[in-house]
Amino acid sequence: MAGVHLGAEQRRALELLADAGLRGCTGATLLAHGFNIDMIADLVKDGLATAHHETMRIGRKKIQVARVRITYAGQRALEG
Repeated sequence: MAGVHLGAEQRRALELLADAGLRGCTGATLLAHGFNIDMIADLVKDGLATAHHETMRIGRKKIQVARVRITYAGQRALEG
C-alpha cells in the first residue's frame, strides 16, 4: 500500500492494534480509547485492519464482540 497517508488518529489506532498482537482488540476497547466506528470501518475498508465477530463467555453469559486486528498492509503503512 505505497503512498498510504495515515492521519494521527488512524496511526494511533493501528499502533494500538499492532501492540495488541495476534489477538487484536475488541471494538469496545477501541471505542474506549476514543476511536469512532467510522474511522475503524475505514481502516477495515482500506485493508489496514480486519474485523470479525466472535462469541466470548463472561461468567455464564455469552456475548458477541467484534475483534479488530491489524493486517500486514496496516503494519507496512505504519512503517512507511
